[in-house]
Amino acid sequence: MFSMRTAALTVSLAVAGLLGTALPHAQAAPAAQHSDASVCRGAGVDPAARIRYQADIVIDAPLSTIWKLQTDVEDWPSWQAPVLTNERLDHGPFRKGSLFRWTTPAPATPTTPATMLEITSTVRQLQRGACVLWSGPAIGEGLRIDEGVHLWRFEKVEGGVRVHTEETWTGAQVEADVPTATAALGWGLEGWLRDLKAAAETRDGRR
Repeated sequence: MFSMRTAALTVSLAVAGLLGTALPHAQAAPAAQHSDASVCRGAGVDPAARIRYQADIVIDAPLSTIWKLQTDVEDWPSWQAPVLTNERLDHGPFRKGSLFRWTTPAPATPTTPATMLEITSTVRQLQRGACVLWSGPAIGEGLRIDEGVHLWRFEKVEGGVRVHTEETWTGAQVEADVPTATAALGWGLEGWLRDLKAAAETRDGRR
């Protein structure tokens, strides 16, 4: 049985298809045309991808705190335990075209070896304080996702800021078992949101 911490691993770890159990009470986002809530400057996740998931959370913290946590990518290891390293591959403000490379361990499964995943992400679109979209491959020894496309949107609402995230995966390995990969993606995104909420509310002194 997986521990709650395992269930809360970020998408970087879930990308390996590690969680073989069904995801309770979670449903993948249906394939559809992008709505206004599912794009960043007109761009969104892959509408043709077979593996997709979306989730939301309301965080009781200022938008500026949440935005800084999410876009100061080199600081991710301080609030996301599964992220071991993260480095910017460019300089200056986080913007469209920015590159970052991050790593996370992936334990062995019945069909794949234990390995270290390396994810190289490129920011495809960004609107400061509102949304960001990045994409890229995740590669490890015996594990690979050809492309993950990840959207984040931020909106002030009563009680704080609603954070919306969507992601799609493509690649032969993950598409060989769509239900398991979708469950893994779901656990990863839900865990990421919980970690972001805990970090933002703690740093802002709300908790």
